[in-house]
Amino acid sequence: MSKKRIPELADIPFTGAKSITQYSQASRGICRDLAMEFEMAAEEVYGALCASQKGHPALFGVDVKLRARRVRNRLRRASEHAKGAAVETVKFHSQFRKEFADILNPPKVKPKFNFKDE
Repeated sequence: MSKKRIPELADIPFTGAKSITQYSQASRGICRDLAMEFEMAAEEVYGALCASQKGHPALFGVDVKLRARRVRNRLRRASEHAKGAAVETVKFHSQFRKEFADILNPPKVKPKFNFKDE
């Protein structure tokens, strides 16, 4: 099995500051979408698992809601981690700007001696 990459990110070559910005924005968007998907799926799976208790003989006497909450909470944690990844991509961009600010925006040095002053 070959490794599959996220094409939205893999297709961004690191060629300069603009590509770093583009990469961090794209990865933040993906992480936020993933967090939202996990959060919605958590509620859907909880509803589906709770609905499965009605009329199923193997689930008689079993606390299905408790078990369904445990399953739902795993997806909620995944959602929180995806939100954290989105925050880290913003910090990635911020750290890049901090570490390379002097290269990206070199300070303008005024000459100390004015030769044109007469």
